[in-house]
Amino acid sequence: MNDVPRTYDVIVIGAGPAGENVAERTRSAGLSTVVIERELLGGECSFWACEPSKALLRPVIARADAGRIPGFRHAADAPLDVPAVLAHRDTMAEHWNDDDQVDWLHSVSVDLIRGHGRLAGAKQVTVATPEGDTVRLAARHAVVVATGTGAALPDLPGLDSVRPWTSRQATSAAQVPGRLVVVGGGVVAVEMAAAWQALGSQVTMLVRSEAGLLPRMEPFAGDMVAEGLREAGVDVRLGASVISVTRQEQAAGEVKVELKDGGEVTADEILFAIGRTPQTADLGLETIGLTPGDWLTVDDTCRVTAVSDGWLYAVGDANHKALMTHQGKYQARIAGAVIGARAHAESLDDARWGAHTTTADSEAVPQVVFTDPEVASVGLTTREAARTGRRVEVVDYDIGLVAGARQYAEGYRGKARMLLDEDTGVVLGVTFVGPGVGELLYSATVAVTAEVTVDRLWHAVPAFPTISEVWLRLLETHRDRDAAQPS
Repeated sequence: MNDVPRTYDVIVIGAGPAGENVAERTRSAGLSTVVIERELLGGECSFWACEPSKALLRPVIARADAGRIPGFRHAADAPLDVPAVLAHRDTMAEHWNDDDQVDWLHSVSVDLIRGHGRLAGAKQVTVATPEGDTVRLAARHAVVVATGTGAALPDLPGLDSVRPWTSRQATSAAQVPGRLVVVGGGVVAVEMAAAWQALGSQVTMLVRSEAGLLPRMEPFAGDMVAEGLREAGVDVRLGASVISVTRQEQAAGEVKVELKDGGEVTADEILFAIGRTPQTADLGLETIGLTPGDWLTVDDTCRVTAVSDGWLYAVGDANHKALMTHQGKYQARIAGAVIGARAHAESLDDARWGAHTTTADSEAVPQVVFTDPEVASVGLTTREAARTGRRVEVVDYDIGLVAGARQYAEGYRGKARMLLDEDTGVVLGVTFVGPGVGELLYSATVAVTAEVTVDRLWHAVPAFPTISEVWLRLLETHRDRDAAQPS
């Protein structure tokens, strides 16, 4: 180990999308920057989440869409070409090779150190390399934590011996299990249930809550996704709590799942999709007075609030603000700009940051669930509005009544909900459920972010016949309801 640390302006721990983006921004601000990564550059999103999961789901959704198009329904009767789907998934995951990401990092003049990075005091980082060496680093201005999250697992005796799937195995498996149990009811659970059922598994979903799927979204979204999964052949069980799991090696490796109500389920593989935990347990947080394994609370510039002198930042999942790739990249752009500005003018008044705050993380977080039907949402839900005491008007519309939806698919089933602030007429939240609605989400995100009023939305004219005409129908529903109110 060299006792003289290598010094950079900025040290970034973690090279997922958030880490890469913050490094590019600080380097473009003229700051020397190094990135530390212990796995693959590109992180979870590129290799075990967004890219491979959507590669698995796209053929599933396309086949479902084909079944709703007159003259093309025969295409939906054929089974998926599983080897072709898995081969495309492998291509989208770059065959778990990060050479292109390394080339990009070098092209923006950011250094890379492979290994496990840990904090070792204020502005100090040590890296244990795969070769067994230790590299010491020091930062002049900032250290950025971008280590993301890992899959949460339940505290069940002997779980390790069962070799359960997490999201990583679910998106990278080379073979289709005959029977798959999915424990959980969130986004990963519903997407992977949809994908593997279509690829040939018999999927059973065990959801502990009686409330339904996708609990953070509008209830109708979870209900419609559950209906779609059941129609596809998935056995969706609500109120099903797992109390033990064992792998029966003498029975061809079957997994036996015991439920709290006394029932049992047998499968070939079991996927736990019950949440995420921060990858901060072995980050050296104790060396700066923080608790290993905790989420890192940050301010609106992504600076960790519990650390004095303001040198530590956290972007992406580790700060627990919004656990989605696009939000992590958004935070990284903000944090990179702030770090650059502060490094060049440490005495800048905080009032001058202006746009350099992560306001979208609390006001306009967009999300798409790539199931059949698709779910797209941004801003507040009705439950969130009620918790915050906001007075809102809820405007619903059946998307299937829109001409563009009928062109998109015969028998189109979908629903739109718009939340309006009763006092200002501003759009606070939007949820769409139905085939193809993900492409409507950016317009909703702009409306929420820009605090567009319902009066102004009348002048945003949707093209006919497209599904986006649902915006006009929502406005008409709101107008007609107001007109019917007694004066």
